Amino acid sequence: MGKKYLSPWIMIGNTPPGTCPECAEIHDPEQPHNKASLVYQYKFYNKHGRFPTWADAMAHCSDETKNQWVEALKEYGIIVNLN
Repeated sequence: MGKKYLSPWIMIGNTPPGTCPECAEIHDPEQPHNKASLVYQYKFYNKHGRFPTWADAMAHCSDETKNQWVEALKEYGIIVNLN
């Protein structure tokens, strides 16, 4: 495990049953994490020393899913760089 950056945020432990252990939301495991979830933001920051981007939230997704999300977010003016 990497360096812990925000030791107070280690308090964010288990998520509610039936939710994603990374973002505490209910979503298909093939879909991105909820980038707006404070649980996700602080867990990610604690591991990586920075807050997540949409590219981070969908890093585990298939290319097809990533492309669908990139296009959907573009409709809201959100540009996602997957490179």
